[in-house]
Amino acid sequence: MTVDELTRPVSRRTLGTETLLVLGVSLGQSAIYAIVSLLAKLTAAGGLSKQTAALNTSQSARPYLDLTYQLVGIFFALLPVLLAVHLLARDPGDPARTLGLDLRRPGSDLARGAGLAALIGLPGLALFWVAAQLGVNATLVPAALPHLWWAVPVLILAAVQNAVLEEVIVVGYLVTRLWQLRWRLPAVIAASALLRGSYHLYQGFGAFLGNAVMGVVFSLVFLRTRRVAPLIVAHTLLDVVAFVGYALLPKDWFSWL
Repeated sequence: MTVDELTRPVSRRTLGTETLLVLGVSLGQSAIYAIVSLLAKLTAAGGLSKQTAALNTSQSARPYLDLTYQLVGIFFALLPVLLAVHLLARDPGDPARTLGLDLRRPGSDLARGAGLAALIGLPGLALFWVAAQLGVNATLVPAALPHLWWAVPVLILAAVQNAVLEEVIVVGYLVTRLWQLRWRLPAVIAASALLRGSYHLYQGFGAFLGNAVMGVVFSLVFLRTRRVAPLIVAHTLLDVVAFVGYALLPKDWFSWL
């Protein structure tokens, strides 16, 4: 093998295979499981509206073993992010800059992220309420950890993990690769949005629609700013409010979920 063969540009076919493999070990896999979970709920007694979709569940009756499982799960869930960044490092330039994951604009990233969270959060709550009234969502339990000292820190870490995994893979990595594969811009945005919606299908059709719309907005923001950091900030804020709020506030406040 010659030096030229080692340094030749990566073909479109190789990039396409790489993209499928990254999704296969991350959120593409989650989408398949979500579809199977949705089918199970639809065919269960009482239908979809009588089923429950629980997030952040306990993994053991022994508290410190449960904590260990939670932390190990968060760590391994982030490995596909490192894989995606590693693969992007083959492209010209710094992958952190390509994705907008650097710290060049912390103030702007935080402000944009907070604004996005407000923009998505309030309409999202309204959509969940409508979906619950129509019976097209399962009953959502955002946090089901025991009331222990480590529950809230773990929920915050889970929120950060979700945000980093989803925004880096579904927006930063996928949009970049599909653009390199010469997909048309509307198809790139649609693919990212539909993937985001699909791995939320275990919650129901309302969750699919809401997250798909969020995916369109986030993809447009990334294409305009070339920064995934504000998306991570926004997603983290949304999940922290959902997870920690559900864990700490009276449960009857969330009966509409």
